[in-house]
Amino acid sequence: MSKVDTAAIVRGLDPADWVQIKLLKSLPPEKRIIPAMRAQAFAMSTFKLTLKNRYPNLSDSELNMKVLRHFTTVRMSEK
Repeated sequence: MSKVDTAAIVRGLDPADWVQIKLLKSLPPEKRIIPAMRAQAFAMSTFKLTLKNRYPNLSDSELNMKVLRHFTTVRMSEK
């Protein structure tokens, strides 16, 4: 990625919330990760609802596999 690409991405970000950063910094590591885990759970459930609307005939198990496939960076070959 070039410096121009990186600068374009950074320009699109909201400014840092220093109060939130200080609050998180004061927490122990095991509590610091909780907001990220909640954000991930929210993103996954929102994506699952989108898939459910797009593919109403799929079972919950099939929807869950599609969600995992989307959010997992490791790719497994299908046989």
